[in-house]
Amino acid sequence: MKRGWTFVLCAAIFKFAACVWLAAGQTSSAAPSGPISPPGDSQATQGLPDDVIAWDAETKSSEAAVGQDCVRFSFNFTNVSGAAVTILSARPSCGCTTVELPRVPWTIGTGCTGQIRVSVDLAGKSGTLLKTVKVATDKGSRTLSLHINLVAPAQLAMTDAMRAAGIAAAKVDRQAVLKGECASCHLKNVQASYGKMLYDSACAICHEAGRRSTMVPDLYHLPAQTGFEFWRSWIASGKEGTLMPAFAAARGGPLDDDQIASLAAYLNATIPSN
Repeated sequence: MKRGWTFVLCAAIFKFAACVWLAAGQTSSAAPSGPISPPGDSQATQGLPDDVIAWDAETKSSEAAVGQDCVRFSFNFTNVSGAAVTILSARPSCGCTTVELPRVPWTIGTGCTGQIRVSVDLAGKSGTLLKTVKVATDKGSRTLSLHINLVAPAQLAMTDAMRAAGIAAAKVDRQAVLKGECASCHLKNVQASYGKMLYDSACAICHEAGRRSTMVPDLYHLPAQTGFEFWRSWIASGKEGTLMPAFAAARGGPLDDDQIASLAAYLNATIPSN
């Protein structure tokens, strides 16, 4: 009888020790060393199949002038699969690259479209830049590439005859400086330019020319009170009866609203009101 109780007691002790050992093992495995991955994150590490999202392009290139503030890209896509796709993240390769997209997770229904905007800070940079953005979805990931070639602005040497011909054409049609041969100078390096770089490319060519025409006003000595709206209005619409063209795309010009706003902000900050 005593031997039986001893056997029961030993079995109970063994069972208790085994439970403690299992519990310790479960506690250890339930405490990961890193952050817990969100649902679908393991799938996002795999390549995104071609039949899920169709991109307008996976590699985009742009030429920018040395000294330009930034360059912007837009990647358009369509969900061509038979199910919804959720974008979990869009991570750039470096800190000078910024990605703009709706708050994630961002779910795109089948047949729906979307856009991912990317801007690259060009301050202090030269040569050729290669940047990437890794887009992770619940169906896999895809890397988008950006190629930027930075070039020095070309210096234009105008003859008296060229200058006179340009003024004569502008008197007939003030939009003439944005057309034909004139556009090769006035619109050079305008695409994707903002702020000071845009001013240097599109405005200073006339307003700060070494031999500025008397018909072109000195922006630093205007006989008017200036401000952001003053500059924005003149840039967008120009002025009838003068050589000042309308730069807004809605008026046949080359600039979008964001470019005009950046240019007006630069002028407002740089040139004090009189």
